[in-house]
Amino acid sequence: PGLPASQRRARRRKTSSVKMSMMGNAGPSVLQEGATEEKGEHARLASFVGAMAISDLVKSTLGPKGMDKILMSVSKGNQVTVTNDGATILKSIYVDNAAARVLVDISKAQDDEVGDGTTSVVVFAGELLRQAEYLVNQKVHPMTIIQGFREACTVAKEALEGAAKDHASDEEAFRKDLLNIARTTLSSKILTHDKNHFANLACDAVMRLKGSGNLEMIQLIQKPGGSLKDSYLDSGFILDKKFNTGHPKKIENAKILIANTPMDTDKIKIYGARVRVDSMAKVGEIEAAEKAKMAAKCEKIAAHGCNLFINRQLIYNYPEQVLSDKGVASIEHADFDGVERLALVTGGEICSTFDDPEGNVLGTCDLIEEIMIGEDRLIKFSGVAKGEACTIVLRGASSHVLGEAERSLHDALCVLVSTVKDSRVVYGGGCPEMIMSKAVEELAAKTPGKRSLAMEGFAKALRMIPTIICENAGLDSSEIVSQLRASHGRGDHKMGVDILTGETGDMEQCGITECFRVKQQILLSGTEAAEMIIRVDDIIKCVPRQREQ
Repeated sequence: PGLPASQRRARRRKTSSVKMSMMGNAGPSVLQEGATEEKGEHARLASFVGAMAISDLVKSTLGPKGMDKILMSVSKGNQVTVTNDGATILKSIYVDNAAARVLVDISKAQDDEVGDGTTSVVVFAGELLRQAEYLVNQKVHPMTIIQGFREACTVAKEALEGAAKDHASDEEAFRKDLLNIARTTLSSKILTHDKNHFANLACDAVMRLKGSGNLEMIQLIQKPGGSLKDSYLDSGFILDKKFNTGHPKKIENAKILIANTPMDTDKIKIYGARVRVDSMAKVGEIEAAEKAKMAAKCEKIAAHGCNLFINRQLIYNYPEQVLSDKGVASIEHADFDGVERLALVTGGEICSTFDDPEGNVLGTCDLIEEIMIGEDRLIKFSGVAKGEACTIVLRGASSHVLGEAERSLHDALCVLVSTVKDSRVVYGGGCPEMIMSKAVEELAAKTPGKRSLAMEGFAKALRMIPTIICENAGLDSSEIVSQLRASHGRGDHKMGVDILTGETGDMEQCGITECFRVKQQILLSGTEAAEMIIRVDDIIKCVPRQREQ
């Protein structure tokens, strides 16, 4: 009221058009109430930010001067883990962002496949996404970026293969390569101060496998006490158990029956079962029947001709006594990993029934004896059927130090086994990344169109690995990486970052060598993960299941 008719009509038209535009933008939703959806730029930004946050989390652990993280568990008695292993860190944290979970998964896959490079692959994928985000903001289409990344990855892989060396034919040079790879792997871990000692342990253990690559044959035992330098390699198998009381502490030419069977008095194992009797004599008859049943079971075990019986479960006093009378020593409650590995190295099988003595395979061993490590008694099996079996006994100040030492040594063993399978090696210290970066930049210079921008971004992401190694060591990363770039431009393809001097150095003289398979896996996994996240343009979150009141 009070306005001219023409103005009132104009205002009504404007209001209705606003209403229609609001309805048109909202659109009909097909999702259940409570479900959320992010589209287009919002979805892509959420993916990039989540993945880059995970990359930044582990970035500071990369390289010889990388820092450790303390992981505290709220459950399980507030367990504390101190580590700088990328896979262990990412495995332990709860991640809500879908793209971040992709990086956690590639870290696990890297750990399973080659054992090392778990931090590098996440950092590389994160840097690729950082470059992709910049290009997307420059209005380059995601599929163009992916195409450029794929072509760059192919060229980088060829450059890496060209830089690889293979000394498989020369045994002495190959062992030197293995030692250098073990030292390089251990230099970024807690064992860096004793890396020569542990590199020799790892090489000796892997060389015993004679190319089989079965890491189950190598057992790692943690025993608190002493220092890390007191750790040693023992041929044979050590079981963290003691002989039962009254049994011989030394057995020669042992025939071992390994079992997973109940050896408590055979009670009626039906839940809620009751037996009613009208006199104590009947109770005595039931007990006598149970004893007779257990005695018959012990007779069947002794009939196998074994002189040592190892059980996964408890062995009660009565069966232990019966077996002892028949000249069979017994070990109870051997942990499951110990039983599985023991069956493997002694050539026996784990059995649970004893009706067929011919069908069950016994393990064999030349000598079984009780040994002391620190204050603990353990059982050592020498001269086992699988001669390559060995045990590395780790000593150290605390369980946290030992836990990290075991993870570090396991990484080194995995990398060495990968090197034995594929004997090609490359120089470390950021050298292969610079070689690949140079090859990708040369390709970008010849490529027309926006794909070349993606290739340049790929080359920058590769150069970020030596940059981060320098930054973590407190060095001038821009100066060192530009010197590296100039060295590789002149054709000096052995130059890398020498952390000890804080300058560029010849990686061959420094003895910094890495496994070819690890580097190849980092390149391929990182590129594939980044490609998967760049493709995302829609994130749909389902409604959480409502609990019934």
